[in-house]
Amino acid sequence: MNKTPAQIFALVFGVVYLVMGLLGFAVTGFDEFAGKGVGEELIIFPVNPLHNIVHLGLGAVWLGAAGKHASAKSVNLAFGVVLGLFFVLGMVGALEFLAIKDAGSTDNYLHVATAALALYFGSVGAEGPARAT
Repeated sequence: MNKTPAQIFALVFGVVYLVMGLLGFAVTGFDEFAGKGVGEELIIFPVNPLHNIVHLGLGAVWLGAAGKHASAKSVNLAFGVVLGLFFVLGMVGALEFLAIKDAGSTDNYLHVATAALALYFGSVGAEGPARAT
């Protein structure tokens, strides 16, 4: 059975976010659960244990939705909106409890890029090219 672009996006980003959440714990451990310090980074992205759990949750929901086109499309759209909101909140410094300090945080730019892709694959890019029946 062929997967739609919405399903492929949900599958790929589900795996990526799950892996990043797990790797994040290798960096942070479980101390300072919602620590506001930006001393621990996964590659170039500041993380704390709560941030890692958010990544695990996003990844799990994306993977769960990848099986059906309608659910993948809906989750992509919803996560696009949520990550867009995270971008705005991160830019004004309202996400310090997730180790996202301010507008200079690299996470903000990851969030806006992921939001744009998720919105695309939750709307106009969800179906892919028309198929012959």
